[in-house]
Amino acid sequence: MQISSTGLEGLFTIGTTPSQDERGYYHRLYDAATFAAAGIDFVPRQGGISHNARRGTLRGMHYQKAPVKQAKLVRCLTGTIFDVAIDLRPESTTYTRWFGIELTAENNMALFIPSGFAHGFITQADNTDVLYELGAAEQSDCAAGVRWNDPAFGVAWPLAPIVVNIRDAGWPDYRRT
Repeated sequence: MQISSTGLEGLFTIGTTPSQDERGYYHRLYDAATFAAAGIDFVPRQGGISHNARRGTLRGMHYQKAPVKQAKLVRCLTGTIFDVAIDLRPESTTYTRWFGIELTAENNMALFIPSGFAHGFITQADNTDVLYELGAAEQSDCAAGVRWNDPAFGVAWPLAPIVVNIRDAGWPDYRRT
C-alpha cells in the first residue's frame, strides 16, 4: 500500500498493487497497521456500493454534521469517476480548498477522506460502481451537503453533470464560518 499526501490536511491517496498469478489477482483494500503507521486513525464501521447507470451522474457533495465524525475510504470498482473532497474544517489551514482525482478499477487508487470534508464524484463512464467504507454509520439527521458547483469552492469538474438529484442541486451557497 502506498499512502500519499494530497496537500490537504488529512486527505490521502491510497495506491495498491494487486498480487497476480495464473488464478487472477488478490487486492488488499485496507490494512489497519499500514494506516496507523501513516498516522491515519480509521476503522471501517459501515460500507456500501453506489451503482451509477449513466456517465455524467453526479453524487455529492455530502458530509455528516457534528456530532458524527465520519471518515471515508472511497474506491471505484468498475467504470471511472472524478472524485472530489472539499475541506470544510474552519480551523484547518486548507479550509475550503478542494482536491480531485480520477479513480478507476484499473489504476488501483482510493481516496481517504477524513471527517470534516464534503465528498462527491461524477461518473465518467456508464455502469460505474463505487465502494464506500465509512468510519461511522450514516445518520440521516446529521446528513448535510454543499452544492457541487458552489463558487465558494470553484471545483473544476471534468464534464457537466447529466444526472443530479434535487437535493444535491439545491444546497444553498456556502458561507464561511
